[in-house]
Amino acid sequence: MTKVYLIRHGKTEWNLESRYQGANGDSPLLPQSYREIEMLADYLRPVKFAHAYASPLKRARVTAQELISGLNQPIRLTIDSRLKEFNLGKMEGMHFDEVAQKWPEQLHNFRHHPDQYDEKVIESESFAQVIDRMGSAIKEFCRLYPDDNILVVSHGAALNASINALVGTPLPHLKDRGGLSNTSTTILSTTDAEHFTLDQWNNTLYLHKDKVDPTDTV
Repeated sequence: MTKVYLIRHGKTEWNLESRYQGANGDSPLLPQSYREIEMLADYLRPVKFAHAYASPLKRARVTAQELISGLNQPIRLTIDSRLKEFNLGKMEGMHFDEVAQKWPEQLHNFRHHPDQYDEKVIESESFAQVIDRMGSAIKEFCRLYPDDNILVVSHGAALNASINALVGTPLPHLKDRGGLSNTSTTILSTTDAEHFTLDQWNNTLYLHKDKVDPTDTV
């Protein structure tokens, strides 16, 4: 059996500012995020990992590098472009409120009704495209490591869509579980690299937060 530990990157400046980063935008991790990655490493240290994979975007890549350093294991890291965030087209770099004013229907559908989202309006990727590229990558990793634990460090919107699709969630219900928080852990397991079971969703208990800031989760 393969267990896939899927990590959303640490919180960034644009996360705090409620700006869309997407596949082409990026911003630095907040100083506090490095401490939270250390806390994540403390939580995951008992687990032996065979390999780690990360998005090439700096916020995810640095999260993966810092996490591996904290795990004190000789884990090879592979950067894979299929793990990039959802390409959000014209929304990237914009404040959430700006997007809500300019494309209210599309934003509502993106957040709540993926089956009704029209990617052509903002020139973004479709949910199907994101699910296809990231899902195929995760399946490939699992075929390479059929009896091991692997790490995948990526992004909130892409992970949310792909994880739910891998466990068989229909497109209209992809968002029913809610969002993924920064530095969160979600765990999938599979015995054949095709059918997946959700073992854990959006765990952040190891961060010991009294309350979750709304900007932590997408």
